[in-house]
Amino acid sequence: MTSPAPVKHRSLIHHTGAGYFPIAFVARLPFAMMTVGVLALVVAIRGSVALGGLTSAAVGLGVVLAGPVLGDLADRYGQRRVLVPVGLANGVLLAVFPLVVAASAPDGLLLATAVAIGVTGPQTAAMSRSRIMALIALRVAPERRERTFSRAMSYESAADETAFVIGPFVVGVLAALIAPWAPIVAAALLSFLFVTAFALHPTGRAVPARADRAAMAPARALLHPRLLVLVAAVFAVGLFFGSTLTSLTAFMEARGAPEAGALLYGVMGVGSAVLALAVAVLPARFTLRARLLTFAVILTASAAAYSAGGSVETVTVVLCLMGIGIGPSLVTLFSLAGARAPRGRTASTMTILSSALTLAQALSSAVTGAVAESVSVETALVFPALAAVLLLAMAGVNAAFANRWDGSAVPVGSHG
Repeated sequence: MTSPAPVKHRSLIHHTGAGYFPIAFVARLPFAMMTVGVLALVVAIRGSVALGGLTSAAVGLGVVLAGPVLGDLADRYGQRRVLVPVGLANGVLLAVFPLVVAASAPDGLLLATAVAIGVTGPQTAAMSRSRIMALIALRVAPERRERTFSRAMSYESAADETAFVIGPFVVGVLAALIAPWAPIVAAALLSFLFVTAFALHPTGRAVPARADRAAMAPARALLHPRLLVLVAAVFAVGLFFGSTLTSLTAFMEARGAPEAGALLYGVMGVGSAVLALAVAVLPARFTLRARLLTFAVILTASAAAYSAGGSVETVTVVLCLMGIGIGPSLVTLFSLAGARAPRGRTASTMTILSSALTLAQALSSAVTGAVAESVSVETALVFPALAAVLLLAMAGVNAAFANRWDGSAVPVGSHG
């Protein structure tokens, strides 16, 4: 099918339709809520932070097992055929999970159900990035593509950040106002309704229904070091998210209000999302590699301050500073991934990064929860700083080899 010719005066929203971005945003929430909701539900019902963290890690394991496979299937056969059955299955599993927890089922069954929730986790964020990149390539005039790409990736990362904020916030509010099972049931309803709506949205046609295998880069291209360093960096971001949320939960549990951990976590996310959107207005001469280094340094310094703990007020201030570092870092990583994605492997690249983020978040939740319960809360508070150091190390590797991987320094929106 012949693609429409680019129209210079038409914005990206003209090509997506006004309803696309709200639908795509809400469709992210089940994915953002399920890890936190599982953690909060198990802690509330079973009374164990360690078991809650382990169950959350099981969700992440399911995501990492299925994520790259779902991305490859979407690249080959189209997103609709993948997302519709996956979203429906995820909704069913989320709906029955509170029953499994409340029935005092064996830990093995609990963990198996959590893995299944992760396997069916709808990779909406990755699929949305793939659609937007395809639309920009097909329908935006060449001279406007670089700027449009930069703004679109900033929005997508800000949407992720906001979803990661609103998800835990909604979990905390529903758990506090209704019951610990309410957030999981809400996530199930959102998966049924909005993931299906996203899957069936006309923008899905921007990605070919069946990719030409000869036009696709080989799968081994996904193992190139210039992509692996981004996967490792996104993994570090996931470690940061998981350890921060779980250590905050433990921190507030020690003060008699464990449900407030998710609410306090939202303080960091608000600043993070705002800064993620602000990345779009940064000058092109501030290259992606320089941005990643700069914001990784900010994150490492603020995470070190967080590890000192202190009063709730002090931790809240430090969380705001951490948000300044983490939001732009995530934007930059996905922008680099979009520029470096092998031919025909955009959805695969994005799902691999999203899977790395979720797996790391879940694993760090398990480890941090176990440490908080068996060692001390103070020790658990150190883990976000360790994750930030890993991100800084990967930012350094990227800066050192970016010229070799991407050619000479190029402006943002290309390979920067």
